[in-house]
Amino acid sequence: MKIVTDCAADLTMEEATTLDIQVAPLFIQFPEGEVNSNDITPDDFYRRLISIAPRIPTTSQPSSGIFADIYKKLVETGEEVLSIHISSGLSGTIESARSGAAQLPGRVITIVDSFTLSGGERFQVLAAALGARAGRSREYILERLVKIREATEVIYTLETLEYLQRGGRIGRVQALAGSILGIKPLIRVERSDGKYSTMGRARTIPKALETITNHIESLYGKGTPLWISVLHGQLVEQANNLADMIKGKVKIGKMEVLRISPVLGVHTGPGVVGLAAVPMHLMEGLD
Repeated sequence: MKIVTDCAADLTMEEATTLDIQVAPLFIQFPEGEVNSNDITPDDFYRRLISIAPRIPTTSQPSSGIFADIYKKLVETGEEVLSIHISSGLSGTIESARSGAAQLPGRVITIVDSFTLSGGERFQVLAAALGARAGRSREYILERLVKIREATEVIYTLETLEYLQRGGRIGRVQALAGSILGIKPLIRVERSDGKYSTMGRARTIPKALETITNHIESLYGKGTPLWISVLHGQLVEQANNLADMIKGKVKIGKMEVLRISPVLGVHTGPGVVGLAAVPMHLMEGLD
């Protein structure tokens, strides 16, 4: 079995290479032209983003043809495909994947809606890849992915709502109020439909990180070992602070600090920091 995903899963290059995961690109439209999000580093992206302000680039999903090409190469080797993608509540990527798979009738291509993104999507992709490498059945892996999705929390805060508002990801009134009052929203991904919801707000980023930390402690308790992926745009100091705060509140099975994909940075700007969390036991026993 071969695993396919998209760049919104925030896999590292090493993970994709080591676990033989095919990563479909999303695209960023700058005023001067389109960029494959797999071909630009986060720092280069943010430099370009800031240089064109107040304009904001747009994003586009992979075409069905891109997915069809990826799937064709894999199924021609006799493999079945498990393709896991960014929430349908936030992107049309999964529809492109389904259309691509439909171009190869009779082939075993299973499309999975992660109902999340970034670190949350990454947990599912890594679990599927580990299971596939160990020869686990498709049914076993799909069952585990459901458990991971139902137990994963993705939550973040932003310095400004401007990017989400301009990208059409949040209401104009909320964005305006956030800008005027200087509040930092706390945004989580709903497990039921994979869409954003506002969990609360804070006056400063440090206060928002404190709320995130307390939320994770309340959700999982102190006794459950967690895999925590702290993710940020260009707030490395705040990301490290969040990691330290979390370590003092919950039991850590694995902790890491990562950068979010440039294609997600289009909708958050550089001032994003948050985390994805999942009980450690759900990521074990797969290989």
